[in-house]
Amino acid sequence: MKPGSEAEIEGIEAEIKCKLEKVNWLPGFYSLRPDILIANSKSYLDGKIYGIDAASGAAVSVLNISPGDHVLDLCAAPGAKLCMMLDLLGDSGSVTGVDVARHRLAACRTMLQKYSLGDRCRLFVADGTTFSLAPLRVDSRSRSCESSFEEKDERFREWTSRRPWKERKRAAKARETMSLQSVTTSENPELIFYGRHSGVVGLSKNKLYKTMSDLEVSSCGYDKVLVDAECTHDGSVKHIQKFENWGWTTLQRRVLDAVRTNSLTLLQAMPFFHHDLYTYIYCSQGFISSCSSFTVLQFSKYFRLCFRSSQLKLLRNGFRLLKVGGLLVYSTCSLTVAQNEDIVEQFLKENASAELQEINEAEEWPCKSGRIPKTLRFDPLTSQTSGLFVAKFTKLAA
Repeated sequence: MKPGSEAEIEGIEAEIKCKLEKVNWLPGFYSLRPDILIANSKSYLDGKIYGIDAASGAAVSVLNISPGDHVLDLCAAPGAKLCMMLDLLGDSGSVTGVDVARHRLAACRTMLQKYSLGDRCRLFVADGTTFSLAPLRVDSRSRSCESSFEEKDERFREWTSRRPWKERKRAAKARETMSLQSVTTSENPELIFYGRHSGVVGLSKNKLYKTMSDLEVSSCGYDKVLVDAECTHDGSVKHIQKFENWGWTTLQRRVLDAVRTNSLTLLQAMPFFHHDLYTYIYCSQGFISSCSSFTVLQFSKYFRLCFRSSQLKLLRNGFRLLKVGGLLVYSTCSLTVAQNEDIVEQFLKENASAELQEINEAEEWPCKSGRIPKTLRFDPLTSQTSGLFVAKFTKLAA
């Protein structure tokens, strides 16, 4: 529930005809019966409530976001966690959202506008494994000292969805060019939204697209980073249930198509990239009678290998952009060890400056310890949530 809307609980309950049950272990969260639909309710349309799994909310809360923090969400779509971050941030600091899929990041933009949360946010279409832009820590009032060369550069005006026709035409042409390339090879990430106090207004493009050296990152990097990595979604009840409507016979067309699966390792901006790629390990337990165990196990193994490469790259880059003393949370909604503990172990072997942190909040949470000490696992049976793995890191001085 959006902060400040608590006084309207009775009215919201009357409208959706369901009592909201407070989630005692997670402030600001209320649970609903699974059959209750809120998308067309006035409370939802007015931005008083939004849907997010409690486990995902827990992952965001582990970051301990405080006013003034500069936060990076490296896999931002579809946007519920981004909204929660901005709620926690308050009236200072910034949130940078990055995602490889433009249409999904556009959905984030819609959410930010709907909930009036975009004032301190900027959104970039970019590959999270290579994104390198710094947080904007300089207040716009201090920019008078910029060089005369920069003053001649085109500067960002206040963002509006009602852009002039010529500007829309240029943007469309740029997107057409990008569609012919991998996102990773484009010259700059595509900025599709920025708030009035995100630090972008009045900034030159040279300043915005300035990348950070490793030395600069140590003091000027992000205070908090969330890497909620692309995964096989086998722990997400919401994703698995979609096939109840689509039909399990569509598995081959929607997921196993060879042309689509072969491009997974490239992390390209596919329209269906994040929606319907799951490991159907449940098949071997009788959930999907029409699939053979051999097909499922083969599929599961292939996708774990594909995602492990991108997950490790996302974690490496997120940590690279974290300043010394900052916090990073790595999470996935997969139940597999390969995409969670194995990734953490490999990452710790490679990074002497990375240290796992105890998640003290979890003492009151309905979750289990992961296979590595200080990591957590949520699952439907233990937590009454979707499955989620959570690990918290800090960066030590070299």
